[in-house]
Amino acid sequence: MKFINLDWDKVNGLIPAIIQDHVTLQVLMLGYMNKEALEKSQSKGYVTFFSRTKQRLWMKGETSGNKLKIINIHHDCDNDTLLIMADNSGPTCHLGRKSCFDKAPYSSDFINSLEKTIDKRFESSDITSYTYQLAKDGIKEIAKKVTEEAGEVSISAVTNDGRVIDEAADLVFHLLVLLRKLDMDFEQVVNELKNRSK
Repeated sequence: MKFINLDWDKVNGLIPAIIQDHVTLQVLMLGYMNKEALEKSQSKGYVTFFSRTKQRLWMKGETSGNKLKIINIHHDCDNDTLLIMADNSGPTCHLGRKSCFDKAPYSSDFINSLEKTIDKRFESSDITSYTYQLAKDGIKEIAKKVTEEAGEVSISAVTNDGRVIDEAADLVFHLLVLLRKLDMDFEQVVNELKNRSK
């Protein structure tokens, strides 16, 4: 894809490029590209920036191996900023984090937090805790609840009773409980979706 309408003069030859995870939509980092960096990114299929400090091209992950595989590239309405949807093969940030914007909210943050809460409930031995009781009942009972909640989502969708979101939330919660009971997490599901989308 050629960006013939990019306003290179407006950005003095260096266009900002926002990198976003194509599955979770988490913003991973911001870099800059000149024309050569963009052309190399497009031809190689991996994000290549122009380093303002070293004054040279550098492919993200050229030393760490944590490359950013390009899924697609968009430009904004002013033709002076790029949004690159990418698949990251490891931590994007040089500090070992998934994102350089570690504190920025995104959908997986809440899921991670909820998984930690589920783990705490498992260990609490609090008989008043619904989550603890689910864990105590065992994997067969949890699996039954997942099946039940999936059915309720389907019925709600077909009958259009206005409860699809409520029922879907119940389904996701019980699915997370099931995964944690099996010592699995939602990140593994996301990674499987990433693999299937390649």
